Amino acid sequence: QVMPVESGGGAVQAGESLTLSCVAPVRTSSTYYVGWFRQAAGKEREFVAGIEWSSGQTTYTDSVKGRFTISKDNAKNTVYLQMNSLKPEDTAVYYCAAGRDGYHYWGQGTQVTVSS
Repeated sequence: QVMPVESGGGAVQAGESLTLSCVAPVRTSSTYYVGWFRQAAGKEREFVAGIEWSSGQTTYTDSVKGRFTISKDNAKNTVYLQMNSLKPEDTAVYYCAAGRDGYHYWGQGTQVTVSS
């Protein structure tokens, strides 16, 4: 599997939660990154959260800190994005991306819609 595959998107009301999953072509080297990006209609794609596979170090954009959690399951080559306290402004297509020295491999995306 070369390209990441996302799942778990859906439609929820504000304040509810969703968990996204990404099966990524992980390589157990010194550094390997898996991250989540999103693109809302009419807006540019933005970084949401990322994790470095070997160290487990995580990074979040300010707008999701305290609400979203990125984690991984080594045995399943899977990264999760737990999204709590969702807001309408979180509505977007969410993409999983991965790579050794950057985000070079991209999934097709999964839609997340948050209604008021």
